[in-house]
Amino acid sequence: MTKFPDSNYLLDTDFARQLYFKNAADRPIFDYHNHLSPKDIAEHRRFRNLTELWLETDHYKWRAMRALGVEERYITGEAGDYEKFRAWAGVLPRLVGNPLYHWIHLELQRYFGIDTLLGPDTAQEIWEKTEELLAGDGFDTVSLLEKMNVRVLCTTDDPADTLEWHRRIREDETIRFQVCPSFRPDRYLTEPHGEAAKALCGKYDTEDLSEALIRALDHFLEQGCLVSDHGFPEFPYLTDAGFRDLFLKLGTAYAERGIVMQLHLGAIRNNSTKLFSAFGPDAGGDSVGKTTDPAALSAFFRELESRDKLPKTILYNLNPADNRMLSTMAVNYAPKMQYGAAWWFNDMLRGIGDQLDELMETGSLAASVGMLTDSRSFTSFPRHEYFRRILCRKLGRMVEDGLWPADMENLGRLVQDVCYENAVRFFRRTEN
Repeated sequence: MTKFPDSNYLLDTDFARQLYFKNAADRPIFDYHNHLSPKDIAEHRRFRNLTELWLETDHYKWRAMRALGVEERYITGEAGDYEKFRAWAGVLPRLVGNPLYHWIHLELQRYFGIDTLLGPDTAQEIWEKTEELLAGDGFDTVSLLEKMNVRVLCTTDDPADTLEWHRRIREDETIRFQVCPSFRPDRYLTEPHGEAAKALCGKYDTEDLSEALIRALDHFLEQGCLVSDHGFPEFPYLTDAGFRDLFLKLGTAYAERGIVMQLHLGAIRNNSTKLFSAFGPDAGGDSVGKTTDPAALSAFFRELESRDKLPKTILYNLNPADNRMLSTMAVNYAPKMQYGAAWWFNDMLRGIGDQLDELMETGSLAASVGMLTDSRSFTSFPRHEYFRRILCRKLGRMVEDGLWPADMENLGRLVQDVCYENAVRFFRRTEN
């Protein structure tokens, strides 16, 4: 059987192959949004097996297993590690067209040097080989990130976090890449009178939630924070005065401190009461939600801009119906605003292609800050390779179809910028 994925995976024209191998394959990674554990990085955590590495927290895989009828005991339940892995191996060959099949085999190749396709018949062989490798040198969390040439990654952290693990990372001279906390105040904006908000105010000895959040933000800045992040199923800027006032204060603080503001829009979370009760959030019970009110977004951005306090901003949508609205909205406030990477249920061949088309047709692909993993897995970084191959495939086809000249110098520079250089420039902190 031909190796899968082979070296020309997704690169279906000569120009795409030249473009990828000359300009994308070896670029470093700036992963500005993920959910990796800073504790696991600081402690150089080692994984005993592929269940710990792949299945412990990955709700993408959990959803695929549920969709094919796997019992919950083999997903988040009490089954043993090898039983869970066997269940996953049994599902994988049935995921025709699903990006998980592609990602898994890229990970087996890039991290473990394994070309064998994973399935029921090869599960034990792959389990034993990877278990042996994981027990050796070069497979702790830090080594896994270094293996993919990660230069910067931004974790996702609650404003109440002490950031102890980030401090330890910064003090560890063996960690040669940068790990930055991301300020994620969602629940304080949507539940300003909740227990978490009261605790944060207590921590910073104030009754003013906005003051507590800004003090927390300054604590994050001391530990190298570059970005904030917000996830909203709806954007109630025009209907909730408390939300509006608090978010304007945060947006202003981001601009004054040179923090990039990320808005993730359109997810409906924890649909399954049963899953949420048994496991809690991030169990794989989320789906595409409403489209976002463009008038509300525009009012928020206009108000900040009128005060000269609009921070650098990245917009992401889960509902594909928002693609053109957000891509055109971003250009209204360029160069401070970006239409961000294809997110969550969109980060596959079609979704990434659609996002690239929107950038080319209504924005600027050349200014894009590229891809991110949005992952909890330390072996998720071949997703950057996946994106880069799709990018080069699309540009190669344009050249092949006569839609753009075969200008390797210009397109090569664009690919280098989108894969890494634009992110370095965009996330460089500049204060108003």
